[in-house]
Amino acid sequence: MVIILADNKRDYYEVLGISKGASDDDIKKAYRNMAKKYHPDANPDNAEAEAKFKEASEAYEVLSDSAKKAQYDQFGHSAFGGPGGGGYTYSGQGFDMGDIFESFFGDGFSDIFGGGRGGARRRGPARGADVHANISITFEESFFGTNREVTVPVNEECDTCHGSGAKPGTSAETCKNCSGSGQERYQQQSIFGIVTSVRTCQVCRGEGKIIKTPCQKCAGRGKVRRQKTFEIPIPKGIDHGQSIRRSGKGEPGERGGEPGDLLVTVSVSPHAHFKRRDLNIHLNLPISFAKLALGAEIEIPTMNGVEKHTIKPGTQSGTIITLKGKGFPHVRNARVFGDLHATLSVQIPTKLSEGQKEHLRAFAADSGEVVDEPKKGGLFSKLKGEK
Repeated sequence: MVIILADNKRDYYEVLGISKGASDDDIKKAYRNMAKKYHPDANPDNAEAEAKFKEASEAYEVLSDSAKKAQYDQFGHSAFGGPGGGGYTYSGQGFDMGDIFESFFGDGFSDIFGGGRGGARRRGPARGADVHANISITFEESFFGTNREVTVPVNEECDTCHGSGAKPGTSAETCKNCSGSGQERYQQQSIFGIVTSVRTCQVCRGEGKIIKTPCQKCAGRGKVRRQKTFEIPIPKGIDHGQSIRRSGKGEPGERGGEPGDLLVTVSVSPHAHFKRRDLNIHLNLPISFAKLALGAEIEIPTMNGVEKHTIKPGTQSGTIITLKGKGFPHVRNARVFGDLHATLSVQIPTKLSEGQKEHLRAFAADSGEVVDEPKKGGLFSKLKGEK
């Protein structure tokens, strides 16, 4: 499990040379320029160019996806929890400059780079899709940590055909249309004349093989849908809306690619008295007038029990008492804690005995105030419609 690791990658916006408020078109244009400049086909045996191309491709993978971009804008690389802080790793497999031009201009330009090397190429390994789930925990569980089980539907390798998609005893045949390459050449008219281009084979859909007798259990898919249950450790200090990543627990990859990840988003239910702000806990603590006026030893509830604190005579309502280190632990560093801020508020009794009332009247009189109970028939009563 990887959770919001330290960030040691360059900012994705910086990588593409754009501002955080860049539009989708700006992101696309910036990536296109980077891809043209640093693609390995245009820079053979240039390790620095290849590294920059992979870095730009990783940035575009996130910023071109609205959901991933929103997560990145809020949490940075930690939103994806992968090694070094980023959850996406560009492999460079199954990708060439022809792919870039196809995505921006269409198939007519695909052979400018890819076809120029003489060769249609079967689609390479593809990473499996991530699986998403949501769980709810209590305020206390977010503080102390806990474990939760989550059940999600995932595709798994068919145990009958072992992922081949072919009925046991048979095997997939090489596609005759593309000779197993997964791609086919075709010609079309363009502004430059007749252009020979490369595209995904229309017969085998890029697989390079054709299954004539499919497995009955998986209908030739090579995968079956199952419910899987995972135990998810919830770390201390996790906040509402943060996600936990379980690497390799998502959908299986295609053509030997790596599996995706399981992403579990945590919802934290509110507490009756405590409120969280970053790592700090805030509490409204009612105190009697007498204790505020005379001073007293009071008890302040915390997540770890009660803390005693002495307030001075004449303490005002609204005074904030800070207990250092009594807040939430940092999710990435359990030795770092926030604080607890208790705001004192005067507690007014709703029912008083006659003796208590007399004492208050005497106190008011001694302070130069005249306090009388409202009488029926007075202005206030008239405003209420009393007679």
